Order: sequence, then structure tokens, then C-alpha cells
Amino acid sequence: MPENMRELDNCFRASEEPITVAEAIARFSEVLGGIGQSEKVPVRDALGRILARELTAQHDIPPHDNSAVDGYAVYFDDLIDGADTSLPVTGRIAAGHPLERPAKRGEAVQIFTGAPVPEGEGDDGPDTIFMVEDVKVEGDDVVLPAGIKQHANRRKRGEDVETGDVILTPGHKLRPQDVSMAASLGYAEIDVCRRLRVAVFSTGDEIQDVGAPLKAGCIYDANRYSIISMLERLGCEVTDVGIFPDVPGDIRAGLWQAADDHDLLITSGGVSKGEEDHIKAIVEDLGALNFWNLAIKPGRPIALGHIEREGVQVPFVGLPGNPVAVMVTFLRIARPLILLLSGARDLEPNLFQVPAGFDFKKKPGRREWLRARLEQDSAGKPVALKYEADGSGIISSMVESDGLIELPEECEGIRKGDLVDFLPFSEVM
Repeated sequence: MPENMRELDNCFRASEEPITVAEAIARFSEVLGGIGQSEKVPVRDALGRILARELTAQHDIPPHDNSAVDGYAVYFDDLIDGADTSLPVTGRIAAGHPLERPAKRGEAVQIFTGAPVPEGEGDDGPDTIFMVEDVKVEGDDVVLPAGIKQHANRRKRGEDVETGDVILTPGHKLRPQDVSMAASLGYAEIDVCRRLRVAVFSTGDEIQDVGAPLKAGCIYDANRYSIISMLERLGCEVTDVGIFPDVPGDIRAGLWQAADDHDLLITSGGVSKGEEDHIKAIVEDLGALNFWNLAIKPGRPIALGHIEREGVQVPFVGLPGNPVAVMVTFLRIARPLILLLSGARDLEPNLFQVPAGFDFKKKPGRREWLRARLEQDSAGKPVALKYEADGSGIISSMVESDGLIELPEECEGIRKGDLVDFLPFSEVM
């Protein structure tokens, strides 16, 4: 763990007055960093991992001048101005098979896409390439039409990347195109941040795991599975600790054990002041726990703290109990925290403006998220439609929606046709 983990208590200090999402993210961004550990992985396994060290170009791309087309390479100065030019074809160059001699003036060399442009005798060699579709072959000669520009269809060495160029910087999440670039530069292995180890658990005698008939008075544990799924989407190494009954000794032992070999502990619900809500007292005894009063809807209360074991402070996040509130607060509050700990640079997802297809009144002073789906209007343009049922326990509202409409604190409402910020689930899940 990095040194700044020792400042978790200050970072997660309680907030009596409601604070904004931006303030919340700023608080832990000031003091938290990545876990500071990296590993080498084969380039084929690097997709989705977070880059730990700068990726620089070890050679030029392309590594040599090459042809962009199938055709004929010539010296531009050999062409007749304003008329066709006939030149003898004296060689053939395929990709991976360079011409084994310098190209001479007054000749044309057949060349294929990606093949290296040959060197010349005491100069730069052929500098212009005709497409095969534009020429006529007459015996051993090729007839080249007038009008081509010098350097046409010739790709220069290093025009994409030059040796020493910084291609990617630490904290970047590797995409397929990034993996392609690394492979083109000859990287067999890439230094990436170690996967964040996260323990997820639930508590409560009323919580029942799936796989058996539901007992009277119980509910299936949906939150644990949604949290695990969202963590795995972020590339975390997740341990499903399971469900603890309302037995303080069992909860304490489970938390203490999980803190020994994990970077983050997450639960949902069970951290209030009720007689059967034991987590609060246990976390406070093992470290510290504070409640954040966030100016948001849904999911206002979030518990943040840590468990201290052998001088290491392991962050603890207690999410709300309602399923929708769990997912929303995870995506907009816990997710940036997790990305920070994972070593990522970009914490905020992209929001896209789309017109609203409904009217809505909002209480100012808090950030609010509305579940919505996208449909096309009569002109074929996207429009956001609010899901009718907006209770924080209605999981079907998340299933039927394409994303969240995010309304800022100062907003007092929207009218049909107003542009709103839309967060697609595809950006964060």
C-alpha cells in the first residue's frame, strides 16, 4: 500500500452537511493513489489492464519506406511532363522480400502493398508509385499515364511513429488498438498495474443466497452479485466472501481476515444504527468509519472508512441497501475510488447530451439520476425517455434502461426537448 493510505481517516472524514459528487471525488483524489504494484503480462493478455509504465517506440513505424498499393515504383524525374511514359519493368518486390540491388533510373519496379521501396544508386531511390489499375503493361514495359504527383502512394519510414516517441502513459486502460500498437512495436510483454483485490460480502439473517427456495421473511442477495459484476468489469480480482449472519463475532473475524490480503472491502446496507446493524461498530473498532451525506438521489448515505491491520489501512466502502441505489452510487462514487486505487488516470465516464422526451421537476441542491432508455424520434434522432417507476428498489428499471440521465445540483427541472446529460451503461458497465 502507498504511504498516502495512512491519510484515509482524513480523506473519509464525515460530512454533516451534504456534499456534492465533485467534492466527494476531489477529497479522495487528493490523498489516494494506486496500490503501487505492477506486473508484466504477455501482450495478448494486456487488454483492459492499466498501464504501469510509459510505453515508448523502440523503432520507427513503418520501419522502412513502403508501398501503399500494388503497382510500379519509379523515379518521378523519369516521367515525361504532360505525356505517357514507357519504362522497362526490371524487378519485382513483394512484402518481406526487398529488392536485392539498388533501383536504377530509367526503369520501373513492380511492387506490392507493404513491400519496401528500394534504395537507389547514390540517391533516395524511386519516390513515386503508380497503382496497377492506372497503367498498361505492354510486353516487358509498363506505360505510365501523365498527371501523377511526386511521392504518390509511398509511405515514409516513421510517418506513424518515430523511435523514442511516447505512445502511452501510465494510468491508461489498454484498448484493442493499444494492444495492436504495442505488438507493432515488438513488445512481447507490457508492465501493467496489479489487479485490485476486492472482497465483497453481505450481512443479515434475512439475506439468502441464490440456489435454494426462498425462506419466509427472506430476500435473495442481489446486491452482492451486482457489485461483483461491476468490479469484474473494472478488471478487479474479486473475492466473494459470501453472507455473514447477524453474529458480531463472525462478522469481525471475516472482516479481519479479508483485510489481510485485499486492497478494498465493499458491502451494501447494514451500516446504520439499528440493533442488528453490527458492521458500523465492528469497522469503527478495527479502524474508522464515517458516513458521507451526499447531495444525491438515489443513494444519499455512504459509509467510507478503513480497517487497519499491521500498519496498513484497507479502505472500506459501505453502499446503500436498495439495489438501484447500490448500482448508481457504485457507478458514480465507488467507481472513481476503485479506478484510483487501480492506478487508472481517467476517473470520470463520458456523458452525452441528448434531448429529453419528457417533463420533470427536480429539487435543487442535489445531483439526481433518472433511469432512461433511448428511442428514435420521428426524424430518426435519439431521445431519452424516463422510466416510469423510479423507486430505488426496482431492479427492472435498470434492466429496461439504457443509461442514466444526470441532472446537476443547480437544475430545477427539465422540459421536453431540453438537452440533458446521458450516461450510457455501456460507458461504465
